[in-house]
Amino acid sequence: MDKQIAVGGEERMAITERPGSVAKSAPRARGIDRVVHILDYLYRQGRPLRVNEIAKGIGAPRSTVYEIADHLLQEQMLEVFDDEGRVFLGRRLYFYGLAYTERFDLTREAGKHLKSLTEKTGETSQLCVMQGDKYAVIMMDHGVRHFKISSNVGETIALPWTASGRLLVSHLTDGEILKLIPEKDFILPDGRPLPTTKFLDEVRVASEVGFFSCDTIVDSYTHCFAAAVINEKRECVATLCLVVPREDAYRRFDALKEALTGEAEALSDVLRGGRSAPA
Repeated sequence: MDKQIAVGGEERMAITERPGSVAKSAPRARGIDRVVHILDYLYRQGRPLRVNEIAKGIGAPRSTVYEIADHLLQEQMLEVFDDEGRVFLGRRLYFYGLAYTERFDLTREAGKHLKSLTEKTGETSQLCVMQGDKYAVIMMDHGVRHFKISSNVGETIALPWTASGRLLVSHLTDGEILKLIPEKDFILPDGRPLPTTKFLDEVRVASEVGFFSCDTIVDSYTHCFAAAVINEKRECVATLCLVVPREDAYRRFDALKEALTGEAEALSDVLRGGRSAPA
């Protein structure tokens, strides 16, 4: 038996209970896309918005977005945040996130290694992944320093601007990398272009050793260390990172690199079927 749920005007997405059934309707796919676009736009903007602002931001008809938003509000996937009707991601998504963290081996296991890395170095440690064509920090363990020296969790940054970016795309061919990363992302924050040949060369060097470090491009006073987390397919699925004031990074380079790569290798072993570290 098939069920259909209206999510906006003439657009519908069908949820089927028949095993092996195949979607036949293009409007259904567009309806699903609208839901994803709304949630993703709010996530990327990072603040409550009016529904008409969302519609404009994603280039969708206002009537469609209003109807979808109303359904998402009823399902607690969106919540109203002020008297002007601005909406943001709802508590139901928070519970989904908790379930994801609980069941996904990488994030569950990474917390132990981030904590260990911070204890060994005293520095803020991060778990970073590729999100679409960008880099994002998804977990962080704060060090003893009292000032902010790293990106926020969830903030997306151009891959070529980061040490991790060299590792996260290392499973791709040169052509696939250039197709994935927008041309504008090779323009550094200070306006200088990063030659694609230089970036690709750094990707291959980083891939061979599973490590890359560089002065942080988005500021002028920190140095970033990144080590690859490798799965059973020999692909870099994440990186462990340290963000350290430059003088300290240069002075303690070998010790910081050793601690970082050791934890990344231990986490990689777990992903490839090894034993979990004790909690």
